[in-house]
Amino acid sequence: MTAWPDELAPVRRAMARAAQLEADELLDDAARESESIAARAAADAEALLEAAREDGAAAGGAAAALTAARARRAAHRRVLAERERLRDELVRRSVEAVAQWEGDARLEAFVRRLTQRCHELMGPGADVSAAPGGGVVAVHGTRRLDLSLPVLAARTATALLDEAADPWS
Repeated sequence: MTAWPDELAPVRRAMARAAQLEADELLDDAARESESIAARAAADAEALLEAAREDGAAAGGAAAALTAARARRAAHRRVLAERERLRDELVRRSVEAVAQWEGDARLEAFVRRLTQRCHELMGPGADVSAAPGGGVVAVHGTRRLDLSLPVLAARTATALLDEAADPWS
């Protein structure tokens, strides 16, 4: 990733602080919710396992093993689905937070720098236009560069989660 010029350092720090605070809060919420979901899933799995044990006594060991494996897979699917929902929520909230910046003078300077970056990457002939939600989009021939604020916010949120590795482990 190319480093931003020093004149954007205050904007980057402010964006990073805001994103980090939001990410920390969401990760804390996600961890609590994930623990709750995991506990419910474990209880459900235990109930299903108990039912499987009872069925297994009547139907035999092979049927019980199959039911237990299905219960574990179902519980695991529920936990993974909830983790994905929480990840999507972090990205959505990050995009919403960036949308709040509209009209901020620092944002205007940032958009000018994004426009300059588009010309650096795609050449002076690139057609750079304002993007819905803020930021810019550049087109040059068949190439397209999306530096819209929602896309940048989503990438930042995803990078924060990736940097944190697996917040649920």
